[in-house]
Amino acid sequence: MNTEQRHITVNGLRVQIVRKDIKNLHLGVYPPNGRVRVAAPLRVGDGAVRLAVIGKLGWVKRQQAGFKAQQRQSEREMVSGESHYFLGQRYRLRVVHHDGAAKVLVRNKSALELHVRPATDTKQRERVLQRWYRQQLKELIPPLLEKWQPALGVQAAECRIKKMKTKWGACNTDARRVWLNLELAKKPVRCLEYLVVHELVHLIERHHNDRFISLMDKHLRQWRLYRQELNSAPLAHETWSY
Repeated sequence: MNTEQRHITVNGLRVQIVRKDIKNLHLGVYPPNGRVRVAAPLRVGDGAVRLAVIGKLGWVKRQQAGFKAQQRQSEREMVSGESHYFLGQRYRLRVVHHDGAAKVLVRNKSALELHVRPATDTKQRERVLQRWYRQQLKELIPPLLEKWQPALGVQAAECRIKKMKTKWGACNTDARRVWLNLELAKKPVRCLEYLVVHELVHLIERHHNDRFISLMDKHLRQWRLYRQELNSAPLAHETWSY
């Protein structure tokens, strides 16, 4: 799909415009700081986009205020006593020095034990934990695909995991490839399931239009609650850029 990107300013608000070969204009506000993005049909000019944004200015401001108020973790130092999240629950990190292979263990539903060599630095410890999160998602996602692909009548060519800074998930409808954010390992399983359904529905309907919403309502009635829970959960410390 051909796209064209530019930025305009509306009432002091920086707005990204992405023009695509689509029928309808879509306005979105994205984490972590309320970035405003408009996906617009190729034929729609800046003036029409400006009017659309002005018409939704109150809603945009409320969304941005929500992101601003959202709890954020401080930068993790990967030392014992820190809080880390897994499947929506907070755990205390316990660093255990040993001479074997690095690993992560869940202890008593309250602690994550990070087993590393004594000389392992902060970045290396973080990579060990990230690899563990990735492995947990790799085990959680296939059963969800097995449940929802037949229910929706779709089949993804593949489902990949990657660390994304502006999206919880993505779907390449042409390649039929689904991407899920590595950060979902920190969120409740119901939020992960919502994202799986959301991206699979894009294999039926590419856009966030009335048909898409109708399909979500039909197959996952509480999806709005899961979306709200996901977007209100603590955000990881990141240096976000666009």
